[in-house]
Amino acid sequence: MEEISISVVMPAYNATQYIERTILSLQQQTYKSWELVVVDDCSTDETCSLVSRIAEDDHRIRLVRLEKNFGGPAGPRNVGVREAQYDLVAFLDSDDIWHPQKLEKQVELVESSDEFFACSSMIDFEDESTIEFPEIEQVSVDTIGFMAQSFRAKIPTSSVLVSKLLVSRYPFEESPKYKAVEDFHCWLRILNSGVTCKKVREPLLYYRKSEGQISGSKLTMMKKVFMVHKNYPGRGFFTSVLFTASHVLGGLYFRFLRKGM
Repeated sequence: MEEISISVVMPAYNATQYIERTILSLQQQTYKSWELVVVDDCSTDETCSLVSRIAEDDHRIRLVRLEKNFGGPAGPRNVGVREAQYDLVAFLDSDDIWHPQKLEKQVELVESSDEFFACSSMIDFEDESTIEFPEIEQVSVDTIGFMAQSFRAKIPTSSVLVSKLLVSRYPFEESPKYKAVEDFHCWLRILNSGVTCKKVREPLLYYRKSEGQISGSKLTMMKKVFMVHKNYPGRGFFTSVLFTASHVLGGLYFRFLRKGM
């Protein structure tokens, strides 16, 4: 199979503290055929000047500056998808870090770029000095379907590699009420179309845990997950309660005890 090029979409808002390290984790990928589209959501700090300086030395990087603030990552992600030049799109939030072999190992799974959907396991971190990148030779893969994702969120957004066709057909919901669950909602709709997600068991994503994250309030997140299920076509109240309870219990186990997903 000939080399595949990938568009990496990165929403950014006041991201100067971590974005340079995040971009470095992309530049250090063993797989080199990519572009990075940084979509700035009207930052008031030095995010744009920092990204512009990095882009001067790496012409694979493009900065898109929005004229209005969306107030969440859904809108910038959708803009980034529209700006993407290539058939496969990866998402990377501006404070997360990729394993150097992340793209390489996921590209090995591609059979067709028309309806491809993949993700990986992830590890939470607070201190970068604790991160280690073990060499990965062969990967093991699980398959995630619609019902599995309904019971518990299994797809870390910054680990996703997906066909532009799919994520354009099922864009992120930009309504403020879906903020922090727009990704969960998007993956459900893609999976409900009959596509399955290939999840690499090895952690290829390192998810930064910090104060003030959108998904920080557990009670708020529980209400939002319930809203997604309740508003999803064909789901009633009791089914939504069941899925939400399973989601919360799974999240408590995997995020608090196992520190990953």
